[in-house]
Amino acid sequence: MNLRALDDKGFFSYQNKYSFCTSTIVKKSNTRLRPVSTTTANRSCKVRCESSSESGDELHGKSYSWRSPEGVVRCSANYVPLSPISFLERAADVYRDRTSIVYGCISYTWKETHHRCVKLASVLKHLGVSRGDVVATLAPNVPAMIELHFAVPMAGAIICNLNTRQDPNMISTLLQHSEAKILFVDTQLLDIAEEAVNLLKNTHSKPPLVVVISEPDSRSPLTNTGKYEYESLVESGVTEFSIIRPNDEFDPISLNYTSGTTSQPKGVVFSHRGAYLGSLASVFLRDMQERPVYLWTLPMFHCNGWCFSWGVAVVGGTNICLRRCDPKDIFNNIVLHNVTHMDGAPTVLNMLVNSPATDRKPLPHKVKILTGGASPPPTIISKIEGLGFRVSHIYGLTETYGPGTSCLWKPEWEKLNLEEQLKLKARQGVKAFVMEEVDVKDPVTMESVKCDGKSLGEVMFRGNIVMSGYFKDLKATKEAFKGGWFRSGDLAVKHSDGYIEVKDRSKDVIISGGENICTIEVETVIYSHPGVLEVAVVARPDDHWGETPCAFVKLKEGVDVDGDEIIEYCRDRMPHYMAPRSVVFDDLPRNSTGKVQKFVLREKAKRLGSLF
Repeated sequence: MNLRALDDKGFFSYQNKYSFCTSTIVKKSNTRLRPVSTTTANRSCKVRCESSSESGDELHGKSYSWRSPEGVVRCSANYVPLSPISFLERAADVYRDRTSIVYGCISYTWKETHHRCVKLASVLKHLGVSRGDVVATLAPNVPAMIELHFAVPMAGAIICNLNTRQDPNMISTLLQHSEAKILFVDTQLLDIAEEAVNLLKNTHSKPPLVVVISEPDSRSPLTNTGKYEYESLVESGVTEFSIIRPNDEFDPISLNYTSGTTSQPKGVVFSHRGAYLGSLASVFLRDMQERPVYLWTLPMFHCNGWCFSWGVAVVGGTNICLRRCDPKDIFNNIVLHNVTHMDGAPTVLNMLVNSPATDRKPLPHKVKILTGGASPPPTIISKIEGLGFRVSHIYGLTETYGPGTSCLWKPEWEKLNLEEQLKLKARQGVKAFVMEEVDVKDPVTMESVKCDGKSLGEVMFRGNIVMSGYFKDLKATKEAFKGGWFRSGDLAVKHSDGYIEVKDRSKDVIISGGENICTIEVETVIYSHPGVLEVAVVARPDDHWGETPCAFVKLKEGVDVDGDEIIEYCRDRMPHYMAPRSVVFDDLPRNSTGKVQKFVLREKAKRLGSLF
């Protein structure tokens, strides 16, 4: 099959010699991501398949034609749609007695996890979930979240993990937008969920069934409440249930929302194929051998845990579930369970580095930690590695299933001094092996920038771990794929060795006196100040220069530093025009995913007006 253009009805078109099928992937209101047929000749999928080979691939600017050689067929013996479901089935066979999940006093083997997921899938079917329905979750990293990542697609449905930091208004908005049929909610978040469901009732939308995930030692039958209890449902399921597999590997497996700060959220659709490949890549990026022990400090609601909620099963690893990301709990679990790998945003690294010495424990060995999001400052990388961690840096977006690139370490870099090594570690690196192409391009001409480490362009992706589209937002999907590439909105340079380095979001670049100032570079210098805990740099209006850098700084506890000292510190370490002209000491506002809300800071800086 070959991808063609999105048409005006929101279809993706594929050329396929063997079958013809029609269904939408980007739905309009009051629709579900579900097929309309299950016949072989007209099997359901989320694409339109066409026998014609005359049209070209408008998204890629290419045309293809292919004719099957005589004697070549596609059948059940040589073709099965790719799906992460198969990882669990293999793990249940190959690693059957290996521990799959640990959470406090609770533990399961991979065989037990498989049985529980099949039973849960059968219950979902019994509750009225059918192919293409959305099943939502609102829970921290507890065992049920891992089980639901397999059980929901096993029932033919689409899992939608909601951010646990969102307020009832946003949760209600997302439940309405996704048309979730069931909501699995952790008992500690039940009040928020109930308020969200009540708000949903006011919109005349059908509220989802609510299933409460209780703590192991506090189960409740929830009789006469109109709610179901998770463990009771699992126990009521049957292991003889026939798993509902995707008819086409492009069928959606998950729906991930990119933002919790707007009434117009973007729902990113993942396919079974993309999740399968993203899971394999996630194992490779973490440099994993068989039977690792993985500590869940990365929220599973972030891009399905960067696809690793499925990926641990690939290598028969053990999931150590952690309800909250606390330094003391992290160190205790690493030592107790002999953890080999974990992930975390730079804020997690910063939290570990600045944790009280009494909360830390000597690590039994080097623990590999994958970090993504904003580029971690070299000083943070140095300090976290000093605690016994080995840091690898990745880069990506929700639209790329999480990691799209990684900073692969080169042996020759070992000969460099520590300062140079840390700078290299902070790069975004090269494409993941399942990503077809990553490039830095001029967003207007679509020409690649020079590999000189200076020429700025926009990071763009193309490949099988790029989202299927934005749910119910065809306009945004077309805009994101304009030119046949996914446009990230991030500005970067490309070095002579092909490694990319993100400099800023396009909307965050400061233009001062005609000079482009990348805020990440300024923030990196300020982070190296021994008294700084957190920093964010934005543009402040200036009557002479147009804009100048304004630094919002949060100091470490007990530190007394003034703005002039921060400014001079920067002027000693970078060109003077890049140094901040003003410093504001304050807590940094963050959204529900923990990212700094720079648009809030820009408004604050705007209200400050020009310095002179």
